[in-house]
Amino acid sequence: MPITRRGFLRSASAAALASSLAAQTAMKTVRTPILEIGYEESGSPTGFPIVLLHGFPDDAHAFEDVAPPLAKAGYRVLVPYLRGYGPTRFLDAAAPRMAEQAAIAQDLVDFADALTLPRFAVSGFDWGNRAANIAAALHPERVRAAVFVHGYSIQNVLAPQRATSPEAAHNIWYQWFFNTESGRATLEANRKGLCKLLWQLWSPTWHFTDETYDRTAASFDNPDFVDVVIHSYRHRIGNAAGEERFKAVEQQLAQRPKIEVPCITMYGADDGIARPAAQAPGEKNLFPNLVDRRVIPGCGHFLPREKPEAVSSAMLELLAATK
Repeated sequence: MPITRRGFLRSASAAALASSLAAQTAMKTVRTPILEIGYEESGSPTGFPIVLLHGFPDDAHAFEDVAPPLAKAGYRVLVPYLRGYGPTRFLDAAAPRMAEQAAIAQDLVDFADALTLPRFAVSGFDWGNRAANIAAALHPERVRAAVFVHGYSIQNVLAPQRATSPEAAHNIWYQWFFNTESGRATLEANRKGLCKLLWQLWSPTWHFTDETYDRTAASFDNPDFVDVVIHSYRHRIGNAAGEERFKAVEQQLAQRPKIEVPCITMYGADDGIARPAAQAPGEKNLFPNLVDRRVIPGCGHFLPREKPEAVSSAMLELLAATK
């Protein structure tokens, strides 16, 4: 279809706006009890805060097209790099590089505390979604609204491992691989190639450029990346010990607590890890204040990158309806 002059001008205007807002994004750091967290900030410094959390293997660039509409609407948009990624560093050189689900969630709460954010909205995917789930479940007074990309992902790490279907096992082969020393060595030696393969497998209909991938792959050069990734995937199936300080929290999470905050759940229809069901009536039991469940066609696992407008519009919708 030929592009009209009006359509061209509209597209050019949108691109200029995104470029302008991107130019206003600032890289900052903040110190928590455990980490020096690097984060991207845009929007009004006095606006209501929205925290956006990336997953594995990704970084803050995942939200570069989600943040501008939120910043334009007057919100303060904060996109931290998770432990083990990009500029984020452990304060104690001797501290074990652990990354169980409770730790990632506590990092979110510590981040909010360090920035003096009594309440905030949150959206995350993959690891970031799990952290957002846990923070909302355990600290509902802190979370005004949430957009959960991948739904409910709190894990019961205390239960024995169960049998799974061959198809499901095939889709999460990398998790079993990381529980071997060969998997660790491969991630150490060829993290860029391995993580790129995961992008291709998890979002098979997304044709990202080498430039897009390379900008994020630089974050995997963090000296803690391998240790953090390996611990995360070994701890969740009982092959690595967790931190003693999170023992009681993991017991809470093993009960699969409900998430009471107003939320929208979102899924990529072509997610290569697990394709979502068209309907999920039981989801309301886990999210009593579920506003909507959305399966987004034409995208896979990296929904904020592939359909950023779906994520930003969902967050704006929730914030307009909540106080």
